[in-house]
Amino acid sequence: ARLGPPEVNISSCLNCINVTIKLPTSHFRKNGKLLPLTHIYRVLYYNITLKTLGGEHKRPHENTTKEIFHTVIGELYPSRNYCVSVTVTASLNKHFITSDWKCVSTDSAAQQGYNILTIAGAICFSLLLAAALKYMHAGGYILLKTALPHTLV
Repeated sequence: ARLGPPEVNISSCLNCINVTIKLPTSHFRKNGKLLPLTHIYRVLYYNITLKTLGGEHKRPHENTTKEIFHTVIGELYPSRNYCVSVTVTASLNKHFITSDWKCVSTDSAAQQGYNILTIAGAICFSLLLAAALKYMHAGGYILLKTALPHTLV
């Protein structure tokens, strides 16, 4: 029997990708329910393949005893697209079905700081505009309290 495919979800972080993996169920039943693979195999191995414009990179295989777990792929370039695919095997079963590719763009420091800079710039601009209008009003250039002489109109 083939193992897989695992369920894979990914999200981006600064120069990294969070990968959440849910192991597939087995083909074996107990009391009408499919058994998790962790009940059949003591240790399972998963391989993550990372795809970029430069090609595919297989990461070293890791082992797990949990049905749902996550890992972080770090040291990635910001603002780049990455795709991830996962396979699951066991020591006694090397037959697998690979998960579908899941893709995401890594965050960049500029994107995270952009909102703060935008808000700070808008506040500074508003304060400067309010101060300029206050001084123009105090100087009598706008919203005059007295009417202009007839000759100046």
